[in-house]
Amino acid sequence: MSGPVIDYQAVFQALPAGVSLLTPDLVYADVNEAFLALSGRTREQIIGRYLFEVFPDNPNDPSATGMRNLQASLLRVASTAERDTMALQRYDVEDPDRPGVWQERYWSPVNVPVLAPDGSVALLLHRVEEVTELIKARGSRSGSDRTQVLEAELYTRARELQELNERLRRAHAREREVALHLQQAMLPALRALGHHRAAVRYQPAMGALNVCGDWYDLVDLPDAGRTAVAVGDVVGHGLAAAGVMGQLRSALSAVCRVADGPAQALEVLGLYARSVDGAESTTAASVFIDWNSRTLSYSSAGHPPPALCHPDGSVTFLDQATDPPLGARPEHVSRPEARTAFAEGCVLVLYTDGLVERRREDIDTGLRRLAESLARHRAADADTLADFLLTDLIPPAGLTDDTALVVMRL
Repeated sequence: MSGPVIDYQAVFQALPAGVSLLTPDLVYADVNEAFLALSGRTREQIIGRYLFEVFPDNPNDPSATGMRNLQASLLRVASTAERDTMALQRYDVEDPDRPGVWQERYWSPVNVPVLAPDGSVALLLHRVEEVTELIKARGSRSGSDRTQVLEAELYTRARELQELNERLRRAHAREREVALHLQQAMLPALRALGHHRAAVRYQPAMGALNVCGDWYDLVDLPDAGRTAVAVGDVVGHGLAAAGVMGQLRSALSAVCRVADGPAQALEVLGLYARSVDGAESTTAASVFIDWNSRTLSYSSAGHPPPALCHPDGSVTFLDQATDPPLGARPEHVSRPEARTAFAEGCVLVLYTDGLVERRREDIDTGLRRLAESLARHRAADADTLADFLLTDLIPPAGLTDDTALVVMRL
C-alpha cells in the first residue's frame, strides 16, 4: 500500500525554524515563512539577491563579525559538502521600516549541503534560530541579573568556541600543506622506462585532511625486459599516513628488484608492514610487465583491480589474484598471482580507490565509469589519457579521498 503524496514545498513553508536555500554563490533561491518573519523581509526583497546585499554587517559596529563568520561557514559547506554548525552569532539586522537603524540580534545557525544526483553541492540550506530574547534576558526584574550573567557567559563561551574552531581549521590547513609537501617529496619522479610511455598523477582530496596515504611506483627490473608497476593506499591521513606511505613505497620498490614476481613482493611487504605502526590494512596492487613474452603478472592485497584496455576498446579488470590487505592474512598461505597476455597498443591503468569509489554508490558503478572513460580515450598518449581519466572520474564537488594514478601504454 502506497503512502500519502507529500507536498514538500508545503512542508518547507510550514517548518517552524527559519530556513533559506542558497546557491553555492550565496544567492537566495527560496525561503520559508518563518525565515521571512524572523528577518522582517518579503520574498521580493530576498529571492534572487546575494545574501550579504540583503543582510550586510552593521556599519556602526566595527567589531561586527557575523557576515564574515557566516560567509566562511557557507563556503566551507559548498567546498566540502559537509554540514557546519556555527557557534552562537551576533548579527545585527537593519530595521526594514527605519533605514539606518540596526537591531541587535543573536542567532544559532546551521548550514547543510543539498546534494545533486552526481554528488555535487546544488544548494546550501541555512537554518537559523533566533535567541535574541534569551541573550538579552528581557523579562521580569526578579532574577534577571543572574540570568543576564549566565547568558552573557554562554555567549562569551560560544564566541570562544568559534575562535578555537577557527584556529583548529588553520592548524589543520597547515598540517595538510606540510603533509602534501612531504608526500610529493617521497613520491618518485617519473623516470624513463626504456622506450615505454607512462604517466603518473597524484590528486589530493579537496579541502580535507584525507590526504597523503596513496602512492605509486614504477621501476625497470635488473633482468632486462621487465618493469614493475605498483600503487598502494595507507589507511589514515595527514603526516602520519605520509610517513607510513614513504616506508612502504620504498620497501616495495626494493623488494620488487629481487622478488620472483608480484605475489612474492607483496608477501614480503606484508611481513614488513606488521612491524610498521599505522601500516595495518594497507592495500596495494603490483604488476610485473614482461616485455619479451608480452605478459602481465599481477597480485593484489585488497586493492581495486588494475584495468587493461585492449586496442578494440574492451577493458579487462585484473581481478583473478586478490587477497586480503597487507598484514591481514595467514603467513602459511601463499599470496595468489595471475598472468595474462597483452597486445601492442594495450593500456594498463593502476589507481587507488579515490578514483572510483563514491559515497552511497556501488563500487561496480565506479569501475564501469573507469572502463567507459578508458575505452573512449584509449588512443590518446599516456599523459593526455591520465588527464582525461581524472576529468571524467573526479566528481564536480572534488575528491573526498586522495588518488594515485598510473597510466602505461604497452
